[in-house]
Amino acid sequence: MTIRLLITDDHGMMRAGLRAILSHEPAIEVVGEAANGAEAIRLATELKPDIVLLDIGMPGMDGIETTRRLKQAVSAITVLILTVYEDESLLREAIRAGAAGYVTKRGAEEELIDAILAVARGDMYIHPAITHLLLKELNPTIHPEAEAIASLTPRELEVMSFVVRGYTNRQIAETLFISSRTVEGHRASLLGKLGLKNRVELVEFAEKYGLFGR
Repeated sequence: MTIRLLITDDHGMMRAGLRAILSHEPAIEVVGEAANGAEAIRLATELKPDIVLLDIGMPGMDGIETTRRLKQAVSAITVLILTVYEDESLLREAIRAGAAGYVTKRGAEEELIDAILAVARGDMYIHPAITHLLLKELNPTIHPEAEAIASLTPRELEVMSFVVRGYTNRQIAETLFISSRTVEGHRASLLGKLGLKNRVELVEFAEKYGLFGR
């Protein structure tokens, strides 16, 4: 099924750039654009998009308050925050307000589609740099591990989340629409970057550092 998306950003050039990036993804349809929070709420109510891609730093009603009001107006809607801020406190506020993901503008071109597809499946998506900050705050003595996690690509983190949940290579390949060989490559890269030997150690690592809600 096509994912219906509403873009919300107060900068017209940014909205145009996001639309251009998403135009190459057949699974995503941009159904509208909003320049501020009030307009986003109105269009979300009228157009019933599946996902609202929402800038956090808009003037007037910011992205956090807009997220709260969007969830009140259309409870089933999914909000993906787009921001220039790599700030764990803003991440917490966004999640408390009801956001399902948090992606930075500097990484938007590379990971935006992956983030949209992830939250559309019901998963949470958090930019790796923010994960790195959260880990440093939780335990300042784990710098090497935090650095290793921050080095993972969005796709590697996505594959890791499925491995941790017990998916086989074939199941991951079918879910992400990639080949089993590609999955094997991502798994090998994950183990190498994290200094681990097998799936058991990968699961233990994820549990130890609180990844993927485990």
